[in-house]
Formats: sequence, C-alpha cells, structure tokens
Amino acid sequence: MRIAINLATRPFADLGPAIKRLRISMGILALVALALGLGLHAVHNRAEQARQRERALDAQIASVTQERQNYQNLMDRPDNAQLLKQADALNRLFDEKAFSWTLAMENLETVLPRGVQVSTLEPVRAKDGHITLHLRVVGPRDRSVELVRNLEHSRRFLQPRIIGENSESTNLPNQRMEPVSESNRFTFDLLAEYNPPTQEEARAASKMANNQHESAESASATPSSSATRRLVSSGPGTGGPR
Repeated sequence: MRIAINLATRPFADLGPAIKRLRISMGILALVALALGLGLHAVHNRAEQARQRERALDAQIASVTQERQNYQNLMDRPDNAQLLKQADALNRLFDEKAFSWTLAMENLETVLPRGVQVSTLEPVRAKDGHITLHLRVVGPRDRSVELVRNLEHSRRFLQPRIIGENSESTNLPNQRMEPVSESNRFTFDLLAEYNPPTQEEARAASKMANNQHESAESASATPSSSATRRLVSSGPGTGGPR
C-alpha cells in the first residue's frame, strides 16, 4: 500500500524529543508535588501535636490554679488566722536562719587588718529584710581605725560607724595608768549595714572554692616532675652509680 504525502502543505516535524522532555518534566513536577505534600503532612502532624501539648499544659495550669484558689479560700477562713500568724513567724525565723555566717566571716577576712580580732558578730534583721551587723573588735587603736576605713571601701559592709570604744587597760585592777597612744589595745563597738551576696554570687563563690579545693587535691596527689625524674633515675637498669 502506498501513501502519498504532500510535503509542501504538511512539513514533517520530529516531535519525539520534545514529548520525551515534556514527560520528564511532568515526572519531576510530580515528584516535587509528592515531596511537598509529604512535607506539608509532616508539618501538620507536628503542629497538631504542639496544639495537643498546649491544650494539655493549659489544662494542667487551670488545675493548679484552681487548686491554689481552693487553698487560698481555705486559708482565708477566720479559724485559720492563728495558723497564718504562726506561718509568718516561721517565715521570719527561716529568714534569720538564711543568714550565711560563713560568707560574712569570709567577707570580714578581706577587710580585717593584722592584729585585730572580732569578738562579737551579731546580725540584726529589720522588718523589711535589711541587715545591720553589730561588730565588737579588739586590737590596737590605729588598726581598728584602719578596719573602719576598709569597711568604708567594701561592697558588703556599708556605712560603718563606731558607737563605742573602751581601753582594755582600764578594765584591769591595780593597772598603772598609761598615756593614750595609737598602740594601746581598745575594744570597739561597730555598726555596719550588711549587703549579702546574691544567690548567683554565692553559687559562683561556692563553685570557685570547690575548683580551688579540687586543684589543691590534684596538686598534692600528683608528684612533681623533678621527683618523678628522681624516681625514674633511681630505678633498676638505669646505668647509675652502684
């Protein structure tokens, strides 16, 4: 069978490569659409899980708030007024016990001159939580004055002032009277406003102390390099003098 084609009116065009490229592009677009659909589904699932967690947290917060309100209503009853007073007294006692004697003594060591001793350290807490320290120190008069100057430049002890002084020589019977000089020993009563360290500063100081303690322990447990060389040189087979 013979087919007649008029090339003048219907020119021949090879559409095979174009159709092939079109099919490849359609396949790529289909894969991209599938990936986007899977990603959108995963994002939707995570968002739904986040919403569920948020609803669960809201329910827990509402439960805790309701429980707190119930306890508050219970404590507001007239028959619990005495219990509230006892709780306030206990809280004040806890605040007083919260005074760190160790930190106070460590801060005092940084400003205490040589030859001056602290015989009394008494903290007095005001109703607003402000702490005033009553110090009684014993030492030469010039060193005690130096202590006051050091307290004036300290971050922890503010507004130091001397409220009383007494010479030790006047308290002894049959003591020969001596002229007052800078080297005489006196007993001073001091007042200073105490600025305790914050919790962050206390934790940092505790961490630094622990690190220094561990470093000291490791240094004491590890022999020095010279001692190690001596131990090695004295070992058998080193060729040293016999």
